[in-house]
Amino acid sequence: QVQLVESGGGLVQPGGSLRLSCAASRSIESVSAMGWYRQRPGGTQREFVAQVTGGGPEAYSNRVEGRCTISRDNAKNTVYLQLNSLDIEDTAVYYCRARWGGDIYWGQGTQVTVSS
Repeated sequence: QVQLVESGGGLVQPGGSLRLSCAASRSIESVSAMGWYRQRPGGTQREFVAQVTGGGPEAYSNRVEGRCTISRDNAKNTVYLQLNSLDIEDTAVYYCRARWGGDIYWGQGTQVTVSS
């Protein structure tokens, strides 16, 4: 069983920034895809935010593209999500998701609250 541990969430004012981290208990060098989803208050589904893939470019949702950068550190088995120009609409629980072939794993989530 692979463990994904998120960190970096918190309370931030509109216009602020946060960096989320997701550390995997398994090497991510061979990961098929690893990234972030979020579930906003009142939402019933997790929505895609961003991901890195094994050999392709990064992908971002339209809602965050231009404000968000995803990166990876294979030596630390960690993926990062830099969120900038945060808006109240970005308030959500952010979940890390990783896939190795057909095996998918989720983290427990980290709360991001954007409020003045």
